[in-house]
Amino acid sequence: MKKYRLFGVISAVCIVLSVFYSFVGSSQIPASRVLLSTNPPLERILPFEAEAEKPQSPVTLTVQAVDAAGKSLTNAKISLQILTPPRNPWLTTDFPIVEGTKLLEMSANAPDGKLEIQQMLPIRGNYQLLVKVSPLVANTFAAYEQTLNLNVHENPIKYKYFAVIAAILLSLGLLGGWIIGGQEELQQGEIAPQSVRLLLSALTVVAIITLIVINISAEVAEAHGSEHHSNSTEAIAPSSQKSQGLEINLGGDKNATVGKLANLALQVKDAATGQPVTDVALQVKAIATEHNLTVFDYKGIPDEQGKLTWLEQFFDGSPHKIEVEATPLPGSSRQFTPLKVAQEVEVEAIAPPIYIRLIGLFYFTAFVGIGMAIGLLIQHRRKPQVRTN
Repeated sequence: MKKYRLFGVISAVCIVLSVFYSFVGSSQIPASRVLLSTNPPLERILPFEAEAEKPQSPVTLTVQAVDAAGKSLTNAKISLQILTPPRNPWLTTDFPIVEGTKLLEMSANAPDGKLEIQQMLPIRGNYQLLVKVSPLVANTFAAYEQTLNLNVHENPIKYKYFAVIAAILLSLGLLGGWIIGGQEELQQGEIAPQSVRLLLSALTVVAIITLIVINISAEVAEAHGSEHHSNSTEAIAPSSQKSQGLEINLGGDKNATVGKLANLALQVKDAATGQPVTDVALQVKAIATEHNLTVFDYKGIPDEQGKLTWLEQFFDGSPHKIEVEATPLPGSSRQFTPLKVAQEVEVEAIAPPIYIRLIGLFYFTAFVGIGMAIGLLIQHRRKPQVRTN
């Protein structure tokens, strides 16, 4: 009986060990994966800055699908979604409405297993890239998906601005605390000492001037945007072209909203037969017309139905122009001069929620309050020494 028990224990141990080694061995076998490269390098990527001194270029994102041996997968279809960093109400970015949303969603055929786009990244933080890879030819490889992370650092100049503003607010609070802490006795009929009244009057004047500057800046920005919009409609390619045996149609949403994706679609057909055309190269650009800045760029080919569809978010609230240029593929029997189609998209800007403004006001007030507390404390410690003298 003991022999049978011992045999059972040994068998159980052998089964556990075999399962363990098989698990460890399988975990060490590399699987198909997605490689991500950027240009410029990751540490040099900065978020979008509308008022930058030098024109900004979008970041080149290259997604490469490889097999277990590290060899590029051919005849693949790559789907890509770019998710913006999550919301952080206490430390908001320049575009709070964009936080926690989708920036881009597209699917494209990748004969060489590579998808390359240029995308302007609007805010700092950790972006997520959801990539799905599937075969164009059935059973050539197993479909898989992977999540990639892309961390964008804040522009260092923002920290300098923050330090300067914090120092100014602390100095104002310190001055106010110094004046209030050293106030003289009230005279008959006075609500507050003269020094306090002068301080409050100065703060009122500063607040009025600030409101005037903000209103004037808003009016100038609105007129500036209207001027750019009127100029951008002067010379634009049609949204449909039928020439040299090709018919190209660009469609989709003509009105978009910040924080939401806009649907865009391109169809390439044979003008005579109406059949889809796949042997053409397409270059798609999204251009912010207010600054004449390219925020999205993609070079590729249409799918087997002659279509290219994508969803894109226009994050800065200015009018955009979608421009597509079709050119013949090298070595293709279909040769033609490049054709262009374009379409304008009106973008509705969304003002930040009121609680975000209140949080910013709280921070500014806190700096002034800290400075004022320091000024009052200095005056409180100084008064006993003056009385003693």
